[in-house]
Amino acid sequence: MTSHFFAYISKIRWIQRWGLKRNTVKENVMEHSWEVATISHCLALLRNRLYGGNIDANAVATAALYHDCTEVITGDMPTPIKYHSKAIKEAYKAIERSAEQELLQLLPEPLQADYSTMLIEENIDPEIKSLIKAADTISAYIKCQAEIISGNIEFNQAAKDIALRLSQLSVPEVDYFLATFVPSYQLTLDELLKPLSLDD
Repeated sequence: MTSHFFAYISKIRWIQRWGLKRNTVKENVMEHSWEVATISHCLALLRNRLYGGNIDANAVATAALYHDCTEVITGDMPTPIKYHSKAIKEAYKAIERSAEQELLQLLPEPLQADYSTMLIEENIDPEIKSLIKAADTISAYIKCQAEIISGNIEFNQAAKDIALRLSQLSVPEVDYFLATFVPSYQLTLDELLKPLSLDD
Protein backbone atom coordinates (compact mmCIF):
# COMPACT_ATOMS: atom_id res chain seq x y z
CA MET A 1 0.00 0.00 0.00
CA THR A 2 1.19 3.49 -0.88
CA SER A 3 0.26 6.20 1.63
CA HIS A 4 0.12 9.92 0.96
CA PHE A 5 -0.05 10.74 4.69
CA PHE A 6 3.39 12.23 5.32
CA ALA A 7 3.68 13.89 1.92
CA TYR A 8 0.27 15.45 2.53
CA ILE A 9 0.91 16.78 6.04
CA SER A 10 4.31 18.13 4.95
CA LYS A 11 2.32 20.75 3.04
CA ILE A 12 1.59 22.55 6.33
CA ARG A 13 4.86 24.38 5.70
CA TRP A 14 3.00 26.41 3.07
CA ILE A 15 0.15 27.44 5.37
CA GLN A 16 0.77 30.88 6.85
CA ARG A 17 -0.54 31.78 10.28
CA TRP A 18 -2.05 35.11 11.39
CA GLY A 19 -3.64 35.60 8.00
CA LEU A 20 -5.69 38.69 8.90
CA LYS A 21 -2.73 40.61 10.30
CA ARG A 22 0.24 42.31 8.67
CA ASN A 23 3.25 40.27 9.75
CA THR A 24 6.80 41.55 10.07
CA VAL A 25 8.02 37.94 10.14
CA LYS A 26 5.83 35.28 8.55
CA GLU A 27 5.13 32.11 10.50
CA ASN A 28 3.99 28.84 8.94
CA VAL A 29 2.13 25.99 10.60
CA MET A 30 5.08 23.60 10.44
CA GLU A 31 7.45 25.85 12.39
CA HIS A 32 4.67 26.75 14.81
CA SER A 33 4.02 23.06 15.47
CA TRP A 34 7.68 22.49 16.29
CA GLU A 35 7.66 25.39 18.75
CA VAL A 36 4.48 24.15 20.43
CA ALA A 37 6.01 20.67 20.70
CA THR A 38 9.16 21.95 22.43
CA ILE A 39 7.22 24.21 24.80
CA SER A 40 4.64 21.57 25.71
CA HIS A 41 7.43 19.03 26.31
CA CYS A 42 9.02 21.46 28.77
CA LEU A 43 5.68 22.14 30.48
CA ALA A 44 5.21 18.40 30.98
CA LEU A 45 8.70 18.05 32.46
CA LEU A 46 8.08 21.01 34.76
CA ARG A 47 4.82 19.44 35.94
CA ASN A 48 6.63 16.18 36.69
CA ARG A 49 9.71 17.64 38.37
CA LEU A 50 8.22 20.56 40.29
CA TYR A 51 4.47 20.11 40.65
CA GLY A 52 3.88 16.44 41.41
CA GLY A 53 2.84 15.36 37.94
CA ASN A 54 3.28 12.02 36.23
CA ILE A 55 2.82 12.56 32.52
CA ASP A 56 4.71 11.19 29.52
CA ALA A 57 6.51 14.29 28.24
CA ASN A 58 7.48 12.53 25.03
CA ALA A 59 3.83 11.69 24.31
CA VAL A 60 2.95 15.35 24.88
CA ALA A 61 5.62 16.54 22.45
CA THR A 62 4.59 14.02 19.79
CA ALA A 63 0.91 14.91 20.01
CA ALA A 64 1.85 18.60 19.81
CA LEU A 65 3.71 18.02 16.54
CA TYR A 66 0.43 16.87 15.00
CA HIS A 67 -1.90 19.32 16.75
CA ASP A 68 -2.51 21.52 13.68
CA CYS A 69 -2.16 18.91 10.91
CA THR A 70 -5.83 19.22 9.98
CA GLU A 71 -5.04 22.69 8.69
CA VAL A 72 -3.57 21.06 5.58
CA ILE A 73 -7.25 20.52 4.72
CA THR A 74 -9.00 23.37 6.54
CA GLY A 75 -6.36 26.09 6.27
CA ASP A 76 -5.56 28.30 9.25
CA MET A 77 -8.74 29.95 10.48
CA PRO A 78 -7.88 33.20 12.31
CA THR A 79 -9.05 33.09 15.94
CA PRO A 80 -11.30 36.18 15.70
CA ILE A 81 -13.21 34.52 12.85
CA LYS A 82 -13.27 31.04 14.39
CA TYR A 83 -14.96 32.36 17.53
CA HIS A 84 -16.96 35.17 15.89
CA SER A 85 -20.24 33.36 16.47
CA LYS A 86 -21.53 30.09 17.88
CA ALA A 87 -22.59 28.96 14.41
CA ILE A 88 -19.14 29.56 12.90
CA LYS A 89 -17.42 27.88 15.84
CA GLU A 90 -19.61 24.77 15.61
CA ALA A 91 -19.30 24.58 11.83
CA TYR A 92 -15.52 24.87 11.96
CA LYS A 93 -15.30 22.22 14.70
CA ALA A 94 -17.31 19.86 12.49
CA ILE A 95 -14.95 20.51 9.59
CA GLU A 96 -11.95 19.84 11.84
CA ARG A 97 -13.43 16.53 13.02
CA SER A 98 -14.02 15.50 9.41
CA ALA A 99 -10.45 16.49 8.48
CA GLU A 100 -9.07 14.41 11.37
CA GLN A 101 -10.81 11.32 10.07
CA GLU A 102 -9.70 12.01 6.51
CA LEU A 103 -6.06 12.25 7.58
CA LEU A 104 -6.29 9.14 9.74
CA GLN A 105 -7.69 7.12 6.82
CA LEU A 106 -4.60 7.97 4.75
CA LEU A 107 -2.47 5.84 7.07
CA PRO A 108 -1.98 2.09 6.68
CA GLU A 109 -4.53 0.31 8.86
CA PRO A 110 -1.93 -1.16 11.30
CA LEU A 111 -0.89 2.41 12.26
CA GLN A 112 -4.30 4.01 12.58
CA ALA A 113 -4.94 3.10 16.22
CA ASP A 114 -1.59 4.62 17.23
CA TYR A 115 -2.10 7.83 15.31
CA SER A 116 -5.71 8.22 16.43
CA THR A 117 -4.42 9.23 19.88
CA MET A 118 -2.63 12.16 18.23
CA LEU A 119 -4.83 13.10 15.28
CA ILE A 120 -8.33 12.64 16.71
CA GLU A 121 -8.92 15.34 19.31
CA GLU A 122 -11.46 13.38 21.34
CA ASN A 123 -8.93 10.53 21.68
CA ILE A 124 -6.16 12.70 23.11
CA ASP A 125 -5.65 12.41 26.86
CA PRO A 126 -7.20 15.53 28.48
CA GLU A 127 -4.04 16.30 30.46
CA ILE A 128 -1.94 16.13 27.30
CA LYS A 129 -4.47 18.27 25.45
CA SER A 130 -4.42 20.96 28.15
CA LEU A 131 -0.63 21.21 28.09
CA ILE A 132 -0.60 21.50 24.30
CA LYS A 133 -3.25 24.23 24.46
CA ALA A 134 -1.18 26.11 27.04
CA ALA A 135 1.94 25.76 24.88
CA ASP A 136 -0.02 26.93 21.84
CA THR A 137 -1.06 30.04 23.75
CA ILE A 138 2.52 30.69 24.91
CA SER A 139 3.70 30.37 21.31
CA ALA A 140 1.11 32.92 20.20
CA TYR A 141 2.22 35.28 22.98
CA ILE A 142 5.86 34.98 21.90
CA LYS A 143 4.86 35.74 18.31
CA CYS A 144 2.91 38.84 19.39
CA GLN A 145 5.83 40.14 21.43
CA ALA A 146 8.22 39.65 18.51
CA GLU A 147 5.92 41.63 16.23
CA ILE A 148 5.48 44.44 18.76
CA ILE A 149 9.24 44.75 19.27
CA SER A 150 9.53 45.11 15.49
CA GLY A 151 7.18 48.09 15.70
CA ASN A 152 4.10 46.30 14.41
CA ILE A 153 1.14 47.70 16.36
CA GLU A 154 -1.15 45.25 14.53
CA PHE A 155 -0.43 42.76 17.34
CA ASN A 156 -0.97 45.05 20.35
CA GLN A 157 -4.51 43.95 21.20
CA ALA A 158 -3.80 40.29 20.47
CA ALA A 159 -0.85 40.43 22.88
CA LYS A 160 -3.08 41.85 25.63
CA ASP A 161 -5.80 39.26 25.03
CA ILE A 162 -3.34 36.38 25.03
CA ALA A 163 -1.53 37.62 28.14
CA LEU A 164 -4.89 37.71 29.92
CA ARG A 165 -5.67 34.16 28.80
CA LEU A 166 -2.31 32.95 30.10
CA SER A 167 -2.83 34.63 33.48
CA GLN A 168 -6.27 33.04 33.79
CA LEU A 169 -4.91 29.52 33.25
CA SER A 170 -3.51 29.46 36.79
CA VAL A 171 -1.11 26.68 35.78
CA PRO A 172 2.17 26.89 37.73
CA GLU A 173 4.33 25.36 35.00
CA VAL A 174 3.04 27.97 32.56
CA ASP A 175 3.95 30.75 34.99
CA TYR A 176 7.38 29.15 35.46
CA PHE A 177 7.98 29.00 31.70
CA LEU A 178 6.87 32.59 31.21
CA ALA A 179 9.14 33.86 33.97
CA THR A 180 12.17 31.70 33.17
CA PHE A 181 12.30 31.42 29.39
CA VAL A 182 10.12 34.02 27.68
CA PRO A 183 12.13 37.17 28.59
CA SER A 184 15.09 35.84 26.60
CA TYR A 185 13.02 35.89 23.42
CA GLN A 186 13.31 39.68 23.51
CA LEU A 187 17.12 39.58 23.25
CA THR A 188 19.25 39.89 20.14
CA LEU A 189 21.68 37.12 19.17
CA ASP A 190 24.60 39.19 20.50
CA GLU A 191 22.83 39.59 23.84
CA LEU A 192 22.02 35.89 24.00
CA LEU A 193 25.66 34.97 23.45
CA LYS A 194 26.90 37.09 26.36
CA PRO A 195 27.67 34.97 29.45
CA LEU A 196 25.03 35.22 32.18
CA SER A 197 26.12 36.97 35.34
CA LEU A 198 25.63 35.32 38.72
CA ASP A 199 22.71 37.67 39.33
CA ASP A 200 20.78 36.48 36.24
